[in-house]
Amino acid sequence: MRKLIMKMSMSLDGFVSDAAGGNAWVFKTGDEESQAWSVGAVWEAGLIVMGRKSFEGMAPYWPTATGPFATPMNEIPKAVFTQKGFKGIDPGPDPSVAALSWAEARVFDGDLAENIRQLKAEPGKPIVAIGGAGFMRNLIATGLIDEYVLGIHPVALGSGAPVFTGLSAPLYLKLVDVKTFPGGTMAKTYRSVGI
Repeated sequence: MRKLIMKMSMSLDGFVSDAAGGNAWVFKTGDEESQAWSVGAVWEAGLIVMGRKSFEGMAPYWPTATGPFATPMNEIPKAVFTQKGFKGIDPGPDPSVAALSWAEARVFDGDLAENIRQLKAEPGKPIVAIGGAGFMRNLIATGLIDEYVLGIHPVALGSGAPVFTGLSAPLYLKLVDVKTFPGGTMAKTYRSVGI
């Protein structure tokens, strides 16, 4: 059974986006080493999963993007989870290979936990979850995340979107790796311990 890894950037005070829903602060506090580490973490994925809102925001952007994240974001297969009847995207009349990778994303609706169990049972490299706070909160609630990879950035936002809210019980984790970067970002990897 393959692992499910939640990969998120967050502020020192635990927000994954600011009060306006933006994340420009991530790019202001990063550095080349932290970016290289983050790109490497994405390349670990055999499948990238996200919610519909993140997918709709990313699908038009990545096929024409350049930079270190563009290749893994376009080459790694994707799955999108929806509660709104989303059917995917139309790649257009003459799509690039990158655009097709987004148009060919698997779309899941229905029970999130059941769908994640199905994906975890498939052979392959780990599943890496990225995207917005709402999807991540729902994913955390399933209890199926094996690892939490958190990029903690040296900025306090004061308000915004947290992911570790509304838990039905404490979420116990074991710290298994820490990396620090010149710009002050810290990458922490936690494993679920299931207490």
